[in-house]
Amino acid sequence: MTKPITISRVSANFEREPLVRPFGFKGGYQSEIWQSAAFLESAASRRGIGLCTQGVLWSDAQVFAGHSESGGNALMYAVTEWALQQLKGQTFSNPIELLDATRHEVFAYAKKITGHPGLRETFALNALVGVDFAAWLLYAAENGITRFDDLIPVAYRPALATKHAKVASIPLMAYGIPIDELKAAVDQGYFFMKIKIGQPGTQAEMLEKDKARISAIHAAIGHARTPYTASGKLPYYFDANGRYESKDTLLRLLDHTKAIGAFDQIALIEEPFPEELEIDISDIPARVAADESAHTDKDALARIQMGYKAIALKPIAKTFSMSLKIAQLAHERGVPCFCADLTVSPLLVEWNKNVAARLAAFPGLGLGLVETNGHQNYRNWETMRSYHSAPEAPWAKTTRGVFELDADYYARSGGIFATSPHYEAMFGSTL
Repeated sequence: MTKPITISRVSANFEREPLVRPFGFKGGYQSEIWQSAAFLESAASRRGIGLCTQGVLWSDAQVFAGHSESGGNALMYAVTEWALQQLKGQTFSNPIELLDATRHEVFAYAKKITGHPGLRETFALNALVGVDFAAWLLYAAENGITRFDDLIPVAYRPALATKHAKVASIPLMAYGIPIDELKAAVDQGYFFMKIKIGQPGTQAEMLEKDKARISAIHAAIGHARTPYTASGKLPYYFDANGRYESKDTLLRLLDHTKAIGAFDQIALIEEPFPEELEIDISDIPARVAADESAHTDKDALARIQMGYKAIALKPIAKTFSMSLKIAQLAHERGVPCFCADLTVSPLLVEWNKNVAARLAAFPGLGLGLVETNGHQNYRNWETMRSYHSAPEAPWAKTTRGVFELDADYYARSGGIFATSPHYEAMFGSTL
């Protein structure tokens, strides 16, 4: 039985990390990503510092479009700050209960501060990521927990009962990535790549562009081989970010993949439709995954009932607490999960990896899946890696398209419990 924890002090801070090039999706382009940090201290003077990568464009494209880039980030950061202030003086027994007790008020505040009554709940959950991680690390400190396996509440352990020796490292291939770079990634050993579809333009223009892009990709890497699939061929993972406005348009794209011989290699099509398109998709002859639309466990259940056959978990974007609920719900219904990225920092990759390493093997592959594309997009990625407690550990780096997870990795839980001088320094006056 865990003891109640009273939060006596709170604080927040953030850093702005520039990108190598403007990162475009959902009709917008971001040039930097804010990295926020949340600080919680208990009455017993134990502390937790939780990190968050802010994804304003990903979580609510209308907020991103309606403000300057810095303005949208400032709004999300303000939600984080407000949430922390509400926690001062509160007592909690476990972080999941704490999130459940606060997230609705935080969501209401986020709607108010953005002036957007139709705000997507993921915006508020994204703002709560660092707060939630801080609560988990404070909970761990209060209860003497030093291993990720011991952190997982008993009710959610069935969904995270595996320990993979390898997890696929998934890079992101955006619209503008040249085919040569995609081929180079395959040559480096990457075999499971996230490829953006749903390109700009009308639905007709988008479809033609996507057909041409997939044709070019299949011509370039369709012959490549991997030891991780039964067929030996590379699996294709297409992410549309809700750009396909009808099932018919998606089916026409799939007909094209059949015509060029690429259909059998499609492992995943992620979030093809706008969230408000609540239709039965069980007749689509491919595994369709929910991402942005699965804000909560309730939303994930609705998507599964519509025929979605996979869930993209985002502990680093929808909170670890909510992701545990979604993972267990999906596990009970035999729906596979994997961990998608939000172009997060190296330490947040480790939180994602801890989850991906314990999920059941993805169908057709004998290992878990975790996306990480920070190395492709951050100008100062190597500096950010130095904030990790073990940046040179073999398990912290991708090797031939996978993360090799040995006994040291599991003993150290990827370094998530270790202190980081850089992030502690962000709260110098507080400490």
